[in-house]
Amino acid sequence: MNTHQRSLSVAIDPKKLDRLAQVAVKVGLRLQPGQDLFLTAPVVALPLVRRIAEHAYKAGAGLVTPLFSDEEITLSRYRYGSDASFDRAPGWLYDGVAKAFADNTARLAIVGDNPMLLSGEDAQKVARANKANSLAYQPALEKIAGFDINWNIVAYPGASWAKQVFAGDEEDVAVGKLAAAIFSASRVDNDDPISAWAAHNAALKTRTEWLNGQKFAALHYSGPGTDLTIGLADGHEWQGGASMAKNGIVCNPNIPTEEVFTTPHARRVDGHVSSTKPLSYQGTLIDDISVRFEEGRIVEAKASKGEAVLSKVLDTDEGARRLGEVALVPHSSPISKSGILFYNTLFDENASCHIALGQCYSKCFVGGADLTPDQIAAQGGNKSLIHIDWMIGSGKIDIDGVKPGGSRVPVFRKGEWA
Repeated sequence: MNTHQRSLSVAIDPKKLDRLAQVAVKVGLRLQPGQDLFLTAPVVALPLVRRIAEHAYKAGAGLVTPLFSDEEITLSRYRYGSDASFDRAPGWLYDGVAKAFADNTARLAIVGDNPMLLSGEDAQKVARANKANSLAYQPALEKIAGFDINWNIVAYPGASWAKQVFAGDEEDVAVGKLAAAIFSASRVDNDDPISAWAAHNAALKTRTEWLNGQKFAALHYSGPGTDLTIGLADGHEWQGGASMAKNGIVCNPNIPTEEVFTTPHARRVDGHVSSTKPLSYQGTLIDDISVRFEEGRIVEAKASKGEAVLSKVLDTDEGARRLGEVALVPHSSPISKSGILFYNTLFDENASCHIALGQCYSKCFVGGADLTPDQIAAQGGNKSLIHIDWMIGSGKIDIDGVKPGGSRVPVFRKGEWA
């Protein structure tokens, strides 16, 4: 470790970093004795990876296999790689990952790279590489989207990311601030984060039980720039916090999380809606998104920034213009209160109610584990190569639950649970 790296590591509280590793293993994954773990992370997150490996083996892990990425290597591809290479992806690797998931290997992803890393690169190459990667990753992604295994995402305060979030600060100060924000949002800034997560999961379960009991046919959103009706999939089920994967393990896929979510009906969304926060997508900031839906499909889309990239995303495939998720988050959530724009969906989606373009989650159906892809589609579930969340909630948004007969029940008023 050089002097520069040492100064950055000092900015990250080692006790809280260790607690985050414990939470990832014991709450996020609930890793089981003998279960293997496949882990991906940027090289800057090595201190967290080492702690996670330690706690995983203490929990009885079979094998912990890390796979690292590096910002400079990624940039080298875009600057010096052959043009044909941008239509390729390591399918052999993803086939192996899919096989590992089929063998009940748990999945952990650590995010921490610069979210704007590719902002200066050729947008066409970025789009082609993303599409090739999405196609190759499908066999593995199906295991994640189908919730076949226990999986989890956590974050590490990489220096380049920290400088994006706290642009006016010195690097070590920015890293310290981002670390503190991650630790707070991940509920590890106290002596007993495991108990804190148990209480939080219980609160989210109360919300999902109420929503499932209401059996709404649709949600109606109203507010500035928004008049939107989102039909809910037939047999939909609300989820939030900890839930059981098909392998029988109860896990928390996202650390942090403040949302309760379900599957919208891909063909029953009508009206218009505006984003309330910028979307950071593959190095591009897409801001002031405004779209109009007809019969579930986006027929008009605008943005003040990044509109060309948004258009390319919407043209990914037929399902890219339809919704795969609808999520409710109060405006008073801890991440919203922080006032920080993280430029990372793992955090920013937990500051606001949001919707997701693209692939749905099969677990958000009653008996979803036993439904075939054709049955999920028949009940309104969407299929796509993408799943991109963007924020539509604020302190000015009202949401009504619409019953099958047309009667309405207040769900949110001015951004808060009614």
